[in-house]
Amino acid sequence: MSHSSIHWFRKGLRLHDNPALIAALKDCRHIYPLFLLDPWYTSNTHIGINRWRFLIEALRDLDSSLKKLNSRLFVVSGPPTEVLPKLFEKWKITRLTFEVDTEPYSQSRDQEVMKLAKEYGVEVIPKISHTLYNIDRIIDENNGKTPLTYVRFQSVVKAIGPPKKPVPAPTEEDMKGVSTPFSEDHEDEFEIPSLEDLGLDTSSLGPDLFPGGEQEALRRLDEHMQRTGWVCKFEKPQTSPNALIPSTTVLSPYVRFGCLSARTFWWRLTDVYRGKQHSEPPVSLHGQLMWREFFYTTAVGIPNFNRMEGNTNCVQVDWENNPERLAAWREARTGFPFIDAIMTQLRQEGWIHHLARHAVACFLTRGDLWISWEEGQKVFEELLLDADWSLNAGNWQWLSASAFFRQYFRVYSPIAFGKKTDKQGDYIKKYLPVLKKFPAEYIYEPWKAPRSIQERAGCIVGKDYPRPIVEHEVVHKKNIQRMKAAYAKHSPQDKTPTRGVKRKATSIMDMLEKKAKR
Repeated sequence: MSHSSIHWFRKGLRLHDNPALIAALKDCRHIYPLFLLDPWYTSNTHIGINRWRFLIEALRDLDSSLKKLNSRLFVVSGPPTEVLPKLFEKWKITRLTFEVDTEPYSQSRDQEVMKLAKEYGVEVIPKISHTLYNIDRIIDENNGKTPLTYVRFQSVVKAIGPPKKPVPAPTEEDMKGVSTPFSEDHEDEFEIPSLEDLGLDTSSLGPDLFPGGEQEALRRLDEHMQRTGWVCKFEKPQTSPNALIPSTTVLSPYVRFGCLSARTFWWRLTDVYRGKQHSEPPVSLHGQLMWREFFYTTAVGIPNFNRMEGNTNCVQVDWENNPERLAAWREARTGFPFIDAIMTQLRQEGWIHHLARHAVACFLTRGDLWISWEEGQKVFEELLLDADWSLNAGNWQWLSASAFFRQYFRVYSPIAFGKKTDKQGDYIKKYLPVLKKFPAEYIYEPWKAPRSIQERAGCIVGKDYPRPIVEHEVVHKKNIQRMKAAYAKHSPQDKTPTRGVKRKATSIMDMLEKKAKR
């Protein structure tokens, strides 16, 4: 039978290592590559202008690659459950393929879509390629429980073996006998919208340092993989949070949007490592991909993963509601130059170093401001190019010492931490030019500078730059005691992290496996 197939791009905005796309092309007469602008995302998630730009660039790049195969990308706005049935009828579709997405909304959406597809006689083929492994299998291999420590997680995946090899991108040969029916007015009906079309204010757009798209992702990957010595010696904690040029790969936005396959990244690293001495997980580049997998697994296995309440693995803390302090943190007005420089870079560029994330997350939560990690999670979701539901929630729980990490007495200093790697404060001067004339000895603590020095620097603290909103030396000690009390009173229901929690939800892959067994 010759199929008319829709391949539904969601994440996975690439041609390489896209097994669902390859499945769509098998015994296929017509292929319709589709991207849906789902209004759920715009109404229920915070998406900043930099992330929208990255997505639009990624879609344009994808369309350009499809054109080389005599195909096109069809972009349609609307809820999938309304749009897809219309397209099933209009295009006489017999097969729908997509990449598995483990996020809760995606799981419920896909189950609804699968029911609809069955009503329309459309075969559905989901394939796993956003993660290194089948997440359900990791949990099953751990006796149906979620591994709650990285060490336990590592032992489970070691028993499974290395990730599957990536599949090649479709070629002109794969497209023989397959066509994409599109008309001359294709652009009118299915064009990729501009930021202006989406009604977005582009006046706040920062520099486009990390353009979206598969071609850019593969170019950057090639560039980094040629630095074999650097790749082999890479240890995340040894990289600098305030380097003027990123000290890590900045491939995370590309992996998040699926412009770069995690499996492709993994096996390219394996090629570089072969026969050489190299760093190991958790600090190596393989280790970074494993951290991603770890948080994807915990997010699948732990209900209410992105919230404190109802999250059995999360310490229940009586955080304060302080809109003024939250706004000062979000808008880079805390009066601590290191913190404000990081938050400025985040808003302008859409990316900050992992350790910079540590510093500002600790400051917002248990370190200084005693504001819930859920508030920080929302800000990162809006501003980070690589904002990823599972990793964002997992890392905020970790950094607030609410889950995974229990050493709440280890607090990042908003003054001393930045000095370790940037004594002169060049990073602060770049992102907070108002402070650029302060001498190095006062750049991290401008409020300590004598009035004459402030005048010479052209910046009076309290007028041109804010005074610190808290006294770090006092509040962080008080907050350690508050955290100690929270642990004593509200520790997680499951007090043995390595024991894990049993899964509750049924996933798309579970449904398909049960169907296959029948």
